[in-house]
Order: sequence, then structure tokens, then C-alpha cells
Amino acid sequence: MRTHGVRCLLMGGQACVFYGAAEFSRDTDLVILASSENLDRFQAALSNLQAERIAVPPFEQDYLNRGHAVHFRCRRVDVAGMRVDVMAVMRGVAPFDDLWPRRTTIETADGDAFDLLSLPDLVLAKKTQRDKDWPMLRRLVEVHYLSNRENPTPDAVTFWLRELRSPVLLTEVVRAHAEVAQRALVERPLLGAAIAGDGAAIERALVDEEWRERDADRAYWQPLRAELERLRHGNR
Repeated sequence: MRTHGVRCLLMGGQACVFYGAAEFSRDTDLVILASSENLDRFQAALSNLQAERIAVPPFEQDYLNRGHAVHFRCRRVDVAGMRVDVMAVMRGVAPFDDLWPRRTTIETADGDAFDLLSLPDLVLAKKTQRDKDWPMLRRLVEVHYLSNRENPTPDAVTFWLRELRSPVLLTEVVRAHAEVAQRALVERPLLGAAIAGDGAAIERALVDEEWRERDADRAYWQPLRAELERLRHGNR
């Protein structure tokens, strides 16, 4: 992707590994700028990887802009079998033009650099109907909190109050940053239970919060899945 100048960001399980919340993944998940020029560069990268599309929908700008994912399988010998999934739009996640300037760039010891979805954006992208995403979402935020709580930035405190899913850690943050927590109540009412120190109420509220997101994601994907079914039948 870098060789061909593709503007894209790593997300999914491999991004979780970089952020210290390990998740094994055979897939490479990317969010991409869906401009004609950038998609041409991405197609050139796919050709270099000898990648073939393996499912509907077709690799077209219109489908990407409507929220579909497009799936490819690499055939080149050194990456044979690797799957690449690409999206341009995700529920509850900002447009790519906003994601790009706040990306995280990680450089390895041998000089390779990787552009990742920022941690707050990755957490938003993980709020799906899939069972496996919620433990990982919790782990991502906890790792960030435990690594940074001694020297927190205002943005970090806001992120923790908005996304932490551990009653114990959430109560700890609320007590350490009481004024910010009071202001954040409007956005996340369950902080009231954390302020009161009611662990059982926090647990119940977190479950309710999770299932609201799952239901919203299910509703978001319903028309997209119906469209995929029509495409599959049309192909047959």
C-alpha cells in the first residue's frame, strides 16, 4: 500500500495487536479513502499482490460509499492466501478525511511504518453486533488506561470516561477526575452510577449500552445485507 501511495489505515485484529490488545487475525482490514485516484492506486497494489475479489459486492466506489466491505484473496507466493478486506464508510465512525489526520503511525525496528486507525476511532469501529468485538473493545481501552493513568492528558480522560467498560476502572477514573466526569454525564449517563460507586448498576448499564449498539449495528447492516443477497442471486 505504501509502495503504491494508497491512502488507507489498518484496522481490525492486526491494529489491535499494535495497540497491545492482542487478537489473532489472518485478515488485513483496511479503511480507505474512496476517491477515484486512490482506488486506482489501491487496484495497482492489488495487482501487485495478485489479489482477486472473492465475494460480492464488486470493487466499485458506489458500493464502498454506501458502507459495503469488499473482500480480496492474495495469490502471490509470499502472501498466498492472505485476505484483504476494505471499507470506506463505517457506522458511527467519522469520514476518512477526519480519520487520516488523527491516525497513529507506528514504526518497527527494521524501519517499516504502519498507519493505523487512531485508538478512539478503532474502538468506535469495534462497536458491532459480533460477540468477539466487545471483549477486545474493553481490552483496548483498559490497556490504554493502565499505560497512561499516571500522566493523563485531557483527551485521554475524556476517552476513558466515554469508553471504559470495567466498573472498577471506570469508578477509579470518575473519582480521580470528578469535574470532568460530571460534565461527561450528558454524553454517557451511566457515569452517574460510577459517581455513586454503585458497581452493580454500572454492570447493568454497560450491558444495556452494549446491546443498544449491537441493535443499532444490526439495523444498519440489514439493508446492506439484503443488497448483498440480491447481488449473490443475480450472479447465480
